[in-house]
Amino acid sequence: MADRVAAQVSLYPLRVPHLRPPIETFVRALQQEGLEATMGPLSTMVEGDAEALFKAVAKAFAAAAQQQDVVLNLTVTNRKPDV
Repeated sequence: MADRVAAQVSLYPLRVPHLRPPIETFVRALQQEGLEATMGPLSTMVEGDAEALFKAVAKAFAAAAQQQDVVLNLTVTNRKPDV
């Protein structure tokens, strides 16, 4: 059985007039890889198979980094926080 993980991802585009479009593109890329990604005001929550998550984040980061300079913060847990 695949290991399911949850992650908090924050992408910070640098030196751009509008932050939201590159972040939305990043989140869509995660969703297109089959992950559950929910954009929040300061970060995006992502859930899915661990291997798929890491591959998708790497792919989405590479795509974002081709467009502009970016900073990515990623926090991953194998236990979904109780809400």
